[in-house]
Amino acid sequence: MTTTLFSPIKLGACHLPNRIVMAPLTRMRAPENIPTELMATYYRQRASAGLIISEATPISPQGIGYPAIPCIYTDQQITGWQHITEAVHAENGRIFLQLWHVGRISHPDFHQGELPVAPSAIAAKGYAVTPTGMQPFVQPRALTTEEIPAIVSHYRKAAENAWAANFDGVEIHGANGYLLDQFLRDGTNQRTDNYGGSIENRCRLILEVTEAVIAACGAGQVGIRLSPSGTFNDMVDSNPEALFTYLLNQLSGLNLAYLHIVDALEGDIRHGAKVVDLAVLRKTYQGNLIVCGGYDYEHAQHAIAENLADAVAFGQLYIANPDLVERFKSNAPLNTPDPATFYGGNEAGYTDYPVWRPAA
Repeated sequence: MTTTLFSPIKLGACHLPNRIVMAPLTRMRAPENIPTELMATYYRQRASAGLIISEATPISPQGIGYPAIPCIYTDQQITGWQHITEAVHAENGRIFLQLWHVGRISHPDFHQGELPVAPSAIAAKGYAVTPTGMQPFVQPRALTTEEIPAIVSHYRKAAENAWAANFDGVEIHGANGYLLDQFLRDGTNQRTDNYGGSIENRCRLILEVTEAVIAACGAGQVGIRLSPSGTFNDMVDSNPEALFTYLLNQLSGLNLAYLHIVDALEGDIRHGAKVVDLAVLRKTYQGNLIVCGGYDYEHAQHAIAENLADAVAFGQLYIANPDLVERFKSNAPLNTPDPATFYGGNEAGYTDYPVWRPAA
């Protein structure tokens, strides 16, 4: 039987009725960093996805780098997320929480004037999104070796909090130029201790975090997201294929629910990315693979049919089409997303996209 986007699949401990995944999407609609009932409506509307991966969620105050994003380190935040998981589960959906620390992609305005932290004191090019508008990134403070165990413990505690909020699992955000990705790349990591220099050392933190999160949740409830070809947030590495094939070999032995790869995007190529071919990653990683990166229905079906991936995550299509699975099944027209409402605001461009109704 031919495998398609609509074929069921088991990812770790989670049984999915289809292979259509809602990608993590930052929407900045959580005042005071507490999940809201409006967010519960938003996620409930999209519960027909095989799996929802939540928006990126900071594990600690130090991990914040954007305004109005939900977090997972206080009791109020856990309670807010419980309302969301209840809403998704009431519709027979499944949802993982994405664990996030932005590292240098932040600003002192989020930290009472203190500098953001990073593997090395290297500023990113570009601008931070702050409550008072766009401001240039500052030179971050390099984490000391003695501080790193606390970072690992924050990931573990956040995973425990996600479990308390009744998530089906967690995804470690190791992509897109944030803290764990910053440790991986030699363009941002110029340390001389056990967390810098060699590929093995640069992979040390993300592997320690993964093992800590597994200890909290169990491997079958843990996924991890990586962007081997990514240049977003001023990222570069001298040899990404060697780096990520080493990392994937290490991750292959951990029996994770899945690996989530952000494929090379047009913007990455335009910014001179050293593209790591998806086929190389597929061959290297021994486990379930989710891919994302501007896929449409035809491209996604091809990736499944050619065994380049086990499932495909969709971002902007899920913003505008809460009933994306049903639209794909019926070859129905798709709503067009409105970029002006992607970040911040209220229900406009968030929970008010219409569902498809077949003609009578």
